[in-house]
Amino acid sequence: MDEPKIAGKSPKIMKMEAGTYYWCACGRSSEQPFCDGSHVDTDIVPEKVVLKEPKTVAWCMCKQSKNKPFCDGSHSKL
Repeated sequence: MDEPKIAGKSPKIMKMEAGTYYWCACGRSSEQPFCDGSHVDTDIVPEKVVLKEPKTVAWCMCKQSKNKPFCDGSHSKL
């Protein structure tokens, strides 16, 4: 099983509109925190996120969160 790459050691906090997003779970995307297809040669797949209303989101960038795709502070233990 492939391991995700750490894309950052702090969350990416963003104001998001309602909609469907694909969070990069592999850490290889150049469009962090979103998927750009870079996972194609791995067994890791992006996570679909549906936001029903606008909200501020703390996206996990370390890819270690137990609350993926959202930050749970796991980056502080890296």
